[in-house]
Amino acid sequence: MHMDNYIVSARKYRPSTFQSVIGQKSLVVTLKNAIATGKLAHAYLFCGPRGVGKTSCARIFAKTINCLNLTAEGDACNACESCMAFSEHRSYNIHELDAASHNSVDDIRSLIEQVGIPPAIGKYKVFIIDEVHMLSPAAFNAFLKTLEEPPRHTIFILATTEKHKVLATILSRCQIYDFARISMDDTVEHLGNIARQEGISADAEALHVIAQKADGGMRDALSIFDQVASFSNGNISYQSVINNLNVLDYEYYFRLTDCVLQADVRQAVLTLNEILSKGFDGHNIITGLSSHFRDLLMCRDESTLELIEVGASIRERYKSTARRCPEVLLFKAIELANNCDMNYRTSRNKRLLLELTLIQLCRLTLPAEVAAGGDAAVGGDTVATVAPAAVKPAQAPVAARVSSLPPTTSIKAMSREADAKPDTAAAVVPEDYRDLASPFTEADLAREWDAYAQSVTDNDYLKGTMANHKPVLQDGFFFEVYVYNTIQEEELLNNSVKLLPFLRQQLKNGKIGMSVRINESIAKKRAYTTSEKFEHLYNVNPALAKLKDEFNLKAD
Repeated sequence: MHMDNYIVSARKYRPSTFQSVIGQKSLVVTLKNAIATGKLAHAYLFCGPRGVGKTSCARIFAKTINCLNLTAEGDACNACESCMAFSEHRSYNIHELDAASHNSVDDIRSLIEQVGIPPAIGKYKVFIIDEVHMLSPAAFNAFLKTLEEPPRHTIFILATTEKHKVLATILSRCQIYDFARISMDDTVEHLGNIARQEGISADAEALHVIAQKADGGMRDALSIFDQVASFSNGNISYQSVINNLNVLDYEYYFRLTDCVLQADVRQAVLTLNEILSKGFDGHNIITGLSSHFRDLLMCRDESTLELIEVGASIRERYKSTARRCPEVLLFKAIELANNCDMNYRTSRNKRLLLELTLIQLCRLTLPAEVAAGGDAAVGGDTVATVAPAAVKPAQAPVAARVSSLPPTTSIKAMSREADAKPDTAAAVVPEDYRDLASPFTEADLAREWDAYAQSVTDNDYLKGTMANHKPVLQDGFFFEVYVYNTIQEEELLNNSVKLLPFLRQQLKNGKIGMSVRINESIAKKRAYTTSEKFEHLYNVNPALAKLKDEFNLKAD
């Protein structure tokens, strides 16, 4: 095709009849009914985003009301002298003014001078003022009288992307039509039709990305379509669109989601670095991640699935990933990402803010991290609970719950709450024992507890804590451990991700859960004598006994 014959798609496929207008069905029906019944207003205001068909509809409206031989469907015939004049841009019945660049009083006065001249062919002269909100106050005032009482043969169509900037005195004199953003499905369908007419190969996923980038504007969508078609030499694939438009691939968001589910902080930060190295703006990354988590949440229920504007194959991937994401995790993930979005512009270290947000997201699935995040007073004690696992092997471990119980509530009640809510699951249990609930005694539990303590070789503090604080079996396969301080509590909870799977496997019971209590009465007991002080310190840190023996120290 020669360059001088090339016409951009936005012009070549601009609608010329109401029937060819995309995405404004109810509005078009209203306009056609007004024409059919002869109930025409003298002034209209077309409002809506850019590229949705405001000016096109104004021109079609002007052509249709002047057509000398309307079709049965109420469209212009495109064959009479009036229609031919419109199509060939030589009609004196239509006058356009771009108020963005012609907004002075003199521009309006020049337009008003044309108002009094009746049409040579057809019934009406139509004056289209685009971006009418850009008129100066003086121009608005000069226009008001004419707008209120125009000649019978004159119709004004004002168009604007910012209705709130139009004076109330103008709004009150017009019939107002609000143009909607063009839906993803309508945009994709229209682009697909154009691709077929132009002999261009186009993937559905690629067209979805173009439609998403256009954000409801058909003119933008067609411009992007032309750009990508040129870049890809007529073969529009998903990858060619991603590369040409520098759009962040869905794949990165799914990779980050996997990092969150697997609590893989390092891989999450590396993925972020990879994205940033490709030149993507950090703010766009975090807003895209927020939308990604939102879409996953919508995919968890069939009733909200229609709110996801993605292609069919990507939609299936969203659905399968959503099944692995508990709702409580997605709620928190959206909140964290949104907080990062709000703080991004004011942050002095934007990359660190992004990395910190990813770290926080990855912590959502770490039982120890969440359990250590808060305490609750229970009858003078502090309790933190690690609930039994209740997720499938394909799912990532989900954060443990920090539970708060009133003094009269037993640990059995906590067990029931944990069993009723799978999202409180903690460490992964080997599949062989996940569904087993073999009975065991407190002595059996103590034996395996000691066995695990003996196997610890790199953490003397944990080993000492387990040696001096034995588990007490409760109902529902829960057990309690009393400790003296938050350090011991955190040590047990931090290691529960390995301890609990060991106990569940050895005792063949996937429902085992642990609660850790801080005995405030013991922790706060005053030590008066030297021996009492040493005993207190020993209870806090059993490793002191080894120090005492090595240096032959005395406690009195």
